[in-house]
Amino acid sequence: MTQLTIVRHGETEWSRNGRYTSITDLELTDKGKEEARRLGQRLDPAEYGIQLTSPRTRARTTAALAGFTAAEVDPDLAEWFYGDFEGRTTAQILGVDPSWRIWTSHVPGGEQSADVIARLTRVVNRIRFSGVDKAICFAHGHALRTLALCWIGLDVAYGGAFPLRTGGVSILGYEKQTPAILTWNS
Repeated sequence: MTQLTIVRHGETEWSRNGRYTSITDLELTDKGKEEARRLGQRLDPAEYGIQLTSPRTRARTTAALAGFTAAEVDPDLAEWFYGDFEGRTTAQILGVDPSWRIWTSHVPGGEQSADVIARLTRVVNRIRFSGVDKAICFAHGHALRTLALCWIGLDVAYGGAFPLRTGGVSILGYEKQTPAILTWNS
């Protein structure tokens, strides 16, 4: 059974400021570049039979600086499309709609949870049925939390309970035959 390592990209200006970032293609900050380089001290590309990255610059740069220069771009790993909320902070969004949550609410002009679940389930299935021992994905906070929930079979509504820091590494695998989170946010 394949073990999947998921890595959130290094810090960007917007991740540092808590702004929702999906299609805005930002570079890493100096801190984000350092986070990515440190990943290269922990992760060996030779161990991973599948290496995937989001198409966004921040994820591709993180992968490259960590030594994963051959990572394949998979559009299904792109961040949740925030539509009208792109570039806004949670506080700004809650000022408009105090009950809004990315995990359970409509995203005006953006991608809905069912769409995100469908594409990240494709990633899960690609990896599960690949036959490789280990795979790795470089992507984004909301996308990777959704991927992890798809892996373990939990409703996406629980996504808020699984924060991911920039440069964070998590490992998905199995506890006996049951899909499990083996390490979170290390």
